[in-house]
Amino acid sequence: MRSTRLASLVLAGSLIAGGGIAAAQSSVPPSGSAGSSDWTSTSYLTDKDGRSLILRGFNTASSAKSAPDGMPAFTEADLDREHAAMGTNFVRFLISWRSVEPEPGKYDQAYLDRVEQRVGWYAERGYKVMLDMHQDVYSGAIMADDTAGTGAGPIGNGAPAWATFTDGLPVEKQDQWELYYIQPGVMRAFDNFWNTTGKHPELVEHYVNAWRAVAERFAANETVVAYDLMNEPWGGSLQFGAFEAGPLTDLYQRSTNAIRTVDQDSWVCVAPQAVGVNQGIPSALGKITDPRAGEQRIAYCPHLYPLPLDLGDGYSGVSKTLTDATMQTWLASIEQVATDVLGGAPVILGEFGLDTTLPGAQEYLDRVYTAAREMGAGVSYWSSDPGTWGPYLADGTPTILVNTMNKAYPRAVAGTPLSWSSSVDRLELTYRTDPAVTAPTEIYLPAAGFPGDVAVQGADVVGWDQDSRLLTVRSAADAAEVTVTVTPAA
Repeated sequence: MRSTRLASLVLAGSLIAGGGIAAAQSSVPPSGSAGSSDWTSTSYLTDKDGRSLILRGFNTASSAKSAPDGMPAFTEADLDREHAAMGTNFVRFLISWRSVEPEPGKYDQAYLDRVEQRVGWYAERGYKVMLDMHQDVYSGAIMADDTAGTGAGPIGNGAPAWATFTDGLPVEKQDQWELYYIQPGVMRAFDNFWNTTGKHPELVEHYVNAWRAVAERFAANETVVAYDLMNEPWGGSLQFGAFEAGPLTDLYQRSTNAIRTVDQDSWVCVAPQAVGVNQGIPSALGKITDPRAGEQRIAYCPHLYPLPLDLGDGYSGVSKTLTDATMQTWLASIEQVATDVLGGAPVILGEFGLDTTLPGAQEYLDRVYTAAREMGAGVSYWSSDPGTWGPYLADGTPTILVNTMNKAYPRAVAGTPLSWSSSVDRLELTYRTDPAVTAPTEIYLPAAGFPGDVAVQGADVVGWDQDSRLLTVRSAADAAEVTVTVTPAA
């Protein structure tokens, strides 16, 4: 679960950059305008049949960050529950550099076996997987000074100990974990990784090669559809434009090049700097060119954590007004990077979330999922871990997330989706057909609104499986644009 104290870190990052966040939120739109976008992506991740994928699922899971075996505390039975209750079809699965490359140049095949086993769980249930190279505060090898005996312990996760160089600079105990990012030792560890210090050019090379090892293992695995190159990048003493347009873009390009030496088909997912951009500041990420033959397969995967909510407020009153302002600038930034910088890249919202018990939580969840639907973005919610941020409490009690996510939606479309919407007992999808795609369009329909037979207009029914809740339809061969409507049969 994310901490609820980010303000000081955002401020610090802004000061490091020599700017502020006020300008990005100086124009507050009318209440209720956030969560909708005039821009719709015409690019989607695709499956092996060429169908456009509409992805809905969770990050799985935070519990992997410090686990000795690198695996989340998430069982196959947990996945069965998720699949049956919410009809998800996607997971952003956390992996780590420290587990992939525990020693320099040596890749842990046993660890990759464990990842592959869990990918198999998802494959059996028709999911797509995005592997996320996760980090927070750089590395679990960074220890806070514990002279007071507070039991600080490791403060981060991600990089292996052998790749962690703090150069003896201090890391003092912090009550708010995000503030560790601006501790001198942590800043130096990042500066050494990005080679801002000029001392460790080998570290980025190791990271790039670790991605090559992961891609080599999963290149032929049709369930693994994407690689998320770095979770929530932090530039150390380099911030915002100097960081994003410089070493971050360079890392992404080098990693993409390395992946393409072993995997030509999986999508490469890139994210902006987290601090500031997650809160609506425009990104300065540079263009990444995909060396594969044919279409570019670069996706844009930003996160969304409006500052008022990350501070622990609910979605109401002034907090709602400020959050709406964040969403407007955030949506504009996504359009600019995905369209102008990355050349029409598909979008996945890699993370968003909040304490589901807070005031206005349901409205905020609905607003973000509506925004994602309207702009054609996939979503991986943070996270599947038990607790008030997740779908279930520790005792198994469902939170509001279960009903929020258990909605009808098209999962794989035989063409380009133009728009879709759903209510409890109705789904409407309009898409531009693609004659090269022969596989049917696949739609998830929850039992609550579709308990029996269904009525379909605008396409022929290929199959309706009431156990899996999947409806497959095929449009007319000569149709250029199709609108499919699904309701319960009379």
